[in-house]
Amino acid sequence: MDYALLILQLISGALGGNVAGALLKNQSLGTFGNAIAGIVGGGIGGQLLELAFRTTAGGLDQASIITQILGCGFSGGLLVAIVGAARNAMAK
Repeated sequence: MDYALLILQLISGALGGNVAGALLKNQSLGTFGNAIAGIVGGGIGGQLLELAFRTTAGGLDQASIITQILGCGFSGGLLVAIVGAARNAMAK
């Protein structure tokens, strides 16, 4: 396991979660909640990306770094949106 890549995935997920929370005010979980949901989403999304697109035995080339940042940021934001929508639905 490459720890540098895992850290990149978690940071990207947290940033994606906070961006999603800022854009989707109704689904926002607060700064801390967005970050936690984003970290979880980024970690899961990053591991799925690694499984789906593993073409080399490892390494941090530019293409994999960019793919991980975008993919983990998206999956972190997606999890914030899903959890926020579920929370809103349960509150009604």
